[in-house]
This record gives sequence, structure tokens and C-alpha cells, in this order.
Amino acid sequence: MFCCMRSWRQRRSSGDAGSFSYKENGPEFSKIPWLHVMLERDLSIGERITGMIQAELDEALQSRDQVVRRTAEAFRETLRPPREITVNFSGGLMQTCWSVSRGDGTYRVVYMPRAGYFSLCVESDFGPLDIGVHGPALGCFGSV
Repeated sequence: MFCCMRSWRQRRSSGDAGSFSYKENGPEFSKIPWLHVMLERDLSIGERITGMIQAELDEALQSRDQVVRRTAEAFRETLRPPREITVNFSGGLMQTCWSVSRGDGTYRVVYMPRAGYFSLCVESDFGPLDIGVHGPALGCFGSV
């Protein structure tokens, strides 16, 4: 899956990605469980994010690994409808992202639309602060 995402990101950054389908790009893109959600037209950003998370959870809940299943169940309990928030980054940068989990007072998972992946943020006096843990939503959540 990593090589497929790297190829797609390279095409996206060069402007060649456009809109595409499984038929156009071959079976390697079918390995990305949430890709079909991102390609659907007429979905709001919140619906796309929810679809991505649901695809991750569906896959994790079918895992034979008990730790993966328990992590997915715990993450599902903290989920909230995506909502826009401002996230602080090192160097004083700020970006509008989407909060997808209820914070536990210390951490929360957010979706970074410009990057196209999730991030684990720490709560601070100035709002959520990106701490450099990026990737799938479940991976970010499970890293704490």
C-alpha cells in the first residue's frame, strides 16, 4: 500500500492525479480501503473524512490481531462528527484542520486536508498542537 500511496502523492503534487477510478489505474489502488470515498462526488468534506475513518475501522475490526480490534473499538468510542478547528504547528504556523475524536484532555486526532492524512495533536493553552505523529487515523490514535 505504501508504494501505491507514494505514487498517488507524486501524481497529486505534480497536478497529474486529477479524478480517476479503479478501472483507469488498475488493481493496486483497490488496496487503499478509503480511496473510493475520496473519489465520490457530491460528498462534503465531513462525509469524506467519516468514510475514511469507517473504512479503517471496518478493516481493523475484522483483524485477527486482538490488539488491533481493541484499539479500533476504543477509537470508535471517542469519535465525533468532524468539525473544523485551527491547529498550531511548530514555528507559529496555523492551519484549518478537522477534529475527528473527542480529546481526552491531553490528545485528539485531527484530519489535515492539505496533507491528506491524520495527525495526533496535544491540547495546549493555545489550542491543538501538532506533535508530528501522522498517518492513518487508527495509527495516530493507537500511538498514545
